[in-house]
Amino acid sequence: GEALAQYVQQNLRIPRRGEIGYSSGDIDHFEKSGFVMSGSRHARMNAVRLRKENQIYSAEEQRALALITLEENQQKEQALLQDFREMLQDKLHGGGGATAG
Repeated sequence: GEALAQYVQQNLRIPRRGEIGYSSGDIDHFEKSGFVMSGSRHARMNAVRLRKENQIYSAEEQRALALITLEENQQKEQALLQDFREMLQDKLHGGGGATAG
């Protein structure tokens, strides 16, 4: 998954079986020269490639969303801790009486 994600992030074509070891540029050059590469032969192969790329995109989106959620939760936790600190300070300095707030 990590290797495929790198291809997608770099906006490169993911090599298919029989193409491993060649760069994306090499594969494009061979195809333009008239060679039929294994991944270009069938529409089904292209559908599989697109599905894999979409899985990678969705995994990256999920990772980004998880990061945003984590940051939001940390901010909420910090705000809650600050409220508790203020409440504790009020109790310590106010002699334990009720405070308006």
